[in-house]
Amino acid sequence: MVHDAPEAADDADSGTSIELFSGGGGLAMALHEAGFRHLLLNELNKRACATLRANNAVDYLPDETPPATLADPWPLIEGGIGEVDFTPFLGDVDVVAGGVPCQPFSLGGAHKGHLDERNLWPEFNRCVRETRPLVILAENVRGLLRPSFEPYWDYIRRELAAPFEQRVDGEPWADHDRRLVKALRGGGGDPTERYDIAFKLVNAADYGVPQNRWRVVLVGFRKDLGISWSFPNPTHSAGALLRAQLSGEYSDRYPHAPIKEHPGVTPPEDGLRPWKTLRDAIHDLPEPVERQDTPGYIHHIGWPGAREYPGHTANVLDRPAKTVKAGVHGVPGGESVLRRDDGSIRYLTVREVARIMTFPDDWRLEGPRGEQMRQLGNAVPVGLGAVMGREIAKVLRER
Repeated sequence: MVHDAPEAADDADSGTSIELFSGGGGLAMALHEAGFRHLLLNELNKRACATLRANNAVDYLPDETPPATLADPWPLIEGGIGEVDFTPFLGDVDVVAGGVPCQPFSLGGAHKGHLDERNLWPEFNRCVRETRPLVILAENVRGLLRPSFEPYWDYIRRELAAPFEQRVDGEPWADHDRRLVKALRGGGGDPTERYDIAFKLVNAADYGVPQNRWRVVLVGFRKDLGISWSFPNPTHSAGALLRAQLSGEYSDRYPHAPIKEHPGVTPPEDGLRPWKTLRDAIHDLPEPVERQDTPGYIHHIGWPGAREYPGHTANVLDRPAKTVKAGVHGVPGGESVLRRDDGSIRYLTVREVARIMTFPDDWRLEGPRGEQMRQLGNAVPVGLGAVMGREIAKVLRER
């Protein structure tokens, strides 16, 4: 069943996009909020595809007219990216975006990097080569910046900067990298086949997401556009939250929140808004009942058996949530646990975790609870992606 298209933040059409490794739809929703029309989504996981279809995706049909408005459904190809031919979209795509699967580089994984068959950066790069978008947008885990991965991270960026300098079958990546260094030296080459690549390690909490979530964001503008990109400045800060809590502004909003002593002096004014806390995100949701639906809310069902153990302590209400992860029950980070004001603990509901990931309340997730949590843990926070998308749209409009 296809539901009405999610509402964009405004009615401005910012351009077109292809979204790869779409998962549960975080980056797709973010770019939609920023005004981009999706020409194509691609995702391998069947349950994630079911989630996309439960919201605004429909199966892609090559002969159908591409989406013309933000209200149109999002065309979806279910299957591996290696099976997708992107050449029909050549010249029509403004942004190619994706949260490239992070397992090879995750701090919670085996850290194999380029040796891991799940490394799908080469396929992302192929899509760029076949469509020649104006902009590249990618998100990944901070593990990409581990010192042991630095040479390969440099290689990924050079490959995206010169996607037409293709790797030969069987060529070691280090040999290809040496060719890329030579090709990029001096800034030569066809500017329509080159990209100016920038990246930044950002904390989603600094951009209004109620979660401490460090991620690498990569943006590349096609060189012929002549655009010098700067990442958006943070809008929220830990210091501003502490000032609000010390001044009483925070307790005015939440008079029943326990008041805690804060050592040290009040942080200086920085002109930013307070970090959003877990309480900010979920305070208006009713207390869930175990194994029962909450009338008027999707996926707001209590779950029994919450516990803490070493390396996995509960979230506190008056700070941003800890990083939502895609683990499984029994693995540190696999559950999301909340400490109530009375000191007791419970699991966060799927709806509460979706709030933490800044999905709209009408966003539907398919599959059993564990699968829904996995989709959320793998997603790009909608709020963070939308900030980047709006800045990209602004730069494209002003060029």
